[in-house]
Amino acid sequence: MAKVLPFAAIRPEESLVSEVAALPYDVYKRAEAKEFVSKNPKSFLRIDRPETQFSDDFDMYSQPVYDAARDMLRNDIESGVYIQDEKPEYYIYELIMDGRSQTGIAAVVSVDDYIDGTIMKHENTLAAKEQDRINHIYNCGAQTGPIFLAYRDRSRINEIVARVKATDKTYGFTADDGVVHNVWIIKDEQDIEAVRDEFSKEDKIYIADGHHRAASAVKVGLKKREENPGYTGDEEFNFFLSVLFPESELKILPYNRVVKDTNGLSKDEFLAKLSEVAEVKAVDGQYQPEEKGIFGMYYDNTWYELKVLDSLKNDDPVEGLDVSLLQENVLGPILGIEDPRTDNRIDFVGGIRGLGELERRVSVDMEIAFSMYPTSISELFDVADAGRLMPPKSTWFEPKLRSGIFIHEI
Repeated sequence: MAKVLPFAAIRPEESLVSEVAALPYDVYKRAEAKEFVSKNPKSFLRIDRPETQFSDDFDMYSQPVYDAARDMLRNDIESGVYIQDEKPEYYIYELIMDGRSQTGIAAVVSVDDYIDGTIMKHENTLAAKEQDRINHIYNCGAQTGPIFLAYRDRSRINEIVARVKATDKTYGFTADDGVVHNVWIIKDEQDIEAVRDEFSKEDKIYIADGHHRAASAVKVGLKKREENPGYTGDEEFNFFLSVLFPESELKILPYNRVVKDTNGLSKDEFLAKLSEVAEVKAVDGQYQPEEKGIFGMYYDNTWYELKVLDSLKNDDPVEGLDVSLLQENVLGPILGIEDPRTDNRIDFVGGIRGLGELERRVSVDMEIAFSMYPTSISELFDVADAGRLMPPKSTWFEPKLRSGIFIHEI
């Protein structure tokens, strides 16, 4: 059963939270991060991406960079930018984007639950991507970027969250991108115990976003265990920072595809091959699919509806995903893209950018764009439950959790 515990967060002083809170470290390229930090000197991004404090040619993965992250974090704590809560609590974290609210609970979850599969994964991780965050967490002595987890709704937790949300917020601010961030603290001991008890009844919790951050946090925890052979299991390094959202609160956006060329096919040849796997129909204006098994395609200044033939659909939790249907019937056999993880003829565009971005990419550096129907949260659960992995770039979650609002010291 899942161990989801309250913790004593290190968090920003109230008047500084809007200046401190930052998008996740991995949404920025190095130059972008440095430019952002130069304009926002209190932003947590300078700690999350400490190479911004060095010259552009400095090795961003060297020890002095991680030392700088540690020193900046400690200096901010000592100077009062951050405060340390006195006792373990749960934190309610609401994000509102385009009028739609989603609310989760910031807590810490168990390294052992990750190892034994109680915390379910749906993506592979790359060791090279993990190592940077391993070094960052270990040297800072803290987890600074929360993992985005999902669970099936529990009415008692929903009731407690709704009741606490009816009280005064701890934080409330609107970020530069228009996303509203609100935080409340669950302080009542009976409520804290009830939330802990409800989570303990969960036999599965799912990583929605942040697979690499989760894997890195777990590996640091295991390293700390080696360094402390008498550990009891209750030490903070046995847990990692997360925000857990009930299934009903979540919405996955599509992860669209753009392709550089038609693999040597003429327009007529390309459309003829498509007609062997889908009903192809030209449509007026931009096309966003509204049900599974249908794709939009922008090609030669025209939008098309591609309805996959029923004979090609599949009930398998992975092979039946729309991203799999597109890969196995169009991208691979027709366009020659056998491995979308390594082929430089394909790129991926988050649904938050809209269909206009697909048209722009086709006008600039690509020839074909596919708009996708989004993977559902229940499909994500089904893939994880089956012990399977999703194809790359299957899900796009928005809005992104901000780093720096909650820090878990280990």
